[in-house]
Amino acid sequence: MRTAQGTYRLRALAALLALLALGAPAMAKVRIKDITTLDGVRANQLVGYGLVVGLQGSGDSMRGSPFTEQSLRAMLERLDAKYARGASRTRNVASVMVTAKLPPFIRKGSRIDVNVASLGDATSLAGGTLVMTPLKGADGKVYAVAQGSVVLSGFKAQGQAAQVTQGVPTNARIPGGAIVERELEGDFFRKKMLVFNLKNPDFDTAVRVAAAINAYGRKHFGRKLAAARDLRAIFVRRPKGISVARLVAALGSLRIEPDAPARVVIDERTGTVVIGQAVRVSTVAVTHGNLTVRITEMPVVSQPAPLSRGRTTIVPQTFVTTEERTGNIAILAGADLQKLVSGLNRMGVKPKGIIAILQAIKSAGALQAELVVE
Repeated sequence: MRTAQGTYRLRALAALLALLALGAPAMAKVRIKDITTLDGVRANQLVGYGLVVGLQGSGDSMRGSPFTEQSLRAMLERLDAKYARGASRTRNVASVMVTAKLPPFIRKGSRIDVNVASLGDATSLAGGTLVMTPLKGADGKVYAVAQGSVVLSGFKAQGQAAQVTQGVPTNARIPGGAIVERELEGDFFRKKMLVFNLKNPDFDTAVRVAAAINAYGRKHFGRKLAAARDLRAIFVRRPKGISVARLVAALGSLRIEPDAPARVVIDERTGTVVIGQAVRVSTVAVTHGNLTVRITEMPVVSQPAPLSRGRTTIVPQTFVTTEERTGNIAILAGADLQKLVSGLNRMGVKPKGIIAILQAIKSAGALQAELVVE
């Protein structure tokens, strides 16, 4: 006798097989500048050490962070202020690391954002002000100077018996808090050979990018301009009579259809499954069922008979029951995995069950894709 639940599962399974017969939609075309980066056009990391002052008792303790006291004494000495070692017990100062990114082609006098992070045992940087801090590059030269009031996205409130913390109160930002003092030297505008690097390396995509650039070159300059060196780099020769900026702008606006690898990404912590369009499944039979074990503890009080000199005791009593749900089996041949997951959802399979099925299909050798488990 077929139940209503069984009939629903069979109908859902039939709908799944019908969905698997449909083809996958074509991938939309994208601009070349959205999938590539250009050699010589990148940001540079800057770092510096400084002090945040003006904190309301939430800064470093001088005993727990001795480097803060040393830095404070050195700063005051530079400002011609006398300071005796060990004389300060204030917690209104915190040692911080200041980091920033120097954008490409930025000019002297421009402003950039900086990040501020505590180094010592400060509990919060709220209300603090960063004192003038030089920011150096990997070559040891100062490229920017940071100073200003810090901005926090979190807070911390504490009492004698409880506390509430939101975000990270020892990490802050200063929008536009650094002024660029040195420019990066370069000859990008004189380059005769440009190199476009794919963000997602792939031979097919590299060839398509080169073909699109060559089609543009034949139309406007009467010759080919690009050649794909490998799965990542596309070399482009700049024609005479056109600037680098104009050529990069024109080539970046060209549209191609990138090729994506067959890949399935699984996050077991959150039950998230991300499936690429090119993923396919070979002929395989799939079924899934759940086994539930329920253990119930019902202790019983044992009362001795009158005048028996016995003692009242608690006797443990355990009931164990098992329940196994039925599962349907489906034969899949050349299936699109996106349709497979959609059908499994309609059959009532939860994300954890979908993950288990995908891992089992991969173990059986029927999943024609890379399986990435995070």
